[in-house]
Amino acid sequence: MDVLTPDQLPDAARLLAAGQMVAVPTPRWYMLCARAADPTATNAVFRAKQRPSTKPLLLLLDSPVTAEALFDLSDDARLLACGLWPGDLVLRLPWKPGVEPIAAVGSPALVGCPDGALGWLVALAGEPLAAAVCSISTPAAREEDHPALTAAQVSAFERTTGAGIAAVVDGGICPHGRHMTIVDCPAGTPARLEREGTVHARAVEAALIPPGGPHVG
Repeated sequence: MDVLTPDQLPDAARLLAAGQMVAVPTPRWYMLCARAADPTATNAVFRAKQRPSTKPLLLLLDSPVTAEALFDLSDDARLLACGLWPGDLVLRLPWKPGVEPIAAVGSPALVGCPDGALGWLVALAGEPLAAAVCSISTPAAREEDHPALTAAQVSAFERTTGAGIAAVVDGGICPHGRHMTIVDCPAGTPARLEREGTVHARAVEAALIPPGGPHVG
């Protein structure tokens, strides 16, 4: 497994384009990434994590514009994307009629628009990526199996699992060690906070106030 610097993100993007899997730092933890449209690459993520195929991967997009093209966005979903993307917010979104769902991410899909190194990588890839935490998934995970917070821990994961990670982008220590916040956004109905994580529930509430709406003191 190669160790890359953040300046070498274009090299990571080339590895993804070649069907490889790479690990990328976020403020939360390192994420395993692959081309979402490449079943062989996404299957490698499932195998590396010992993740059930019934537990879909996260879909990463470069912008809300791409989300509009692929998903049936409610008014609440648009407000959340406008107010909190790019960042650590994930929206559970239904696919647009006529758009073929990506098998690895399921339907409805968990969709993010990340910032930082991961966001740059999605932009460099020029297409959606599928991602998951660099760790063994439940129910296979043991008590001592934790998400990788350093590049060294990604290397240990690779040695232990033989995952086949082509490269890790060494971004230092990931300080938060927490999940992303998930908001369920069905078409035509109000959004619902599904899981609070690094984005506070009050930030979600604030983003859902439309322009010209009531001031929350």
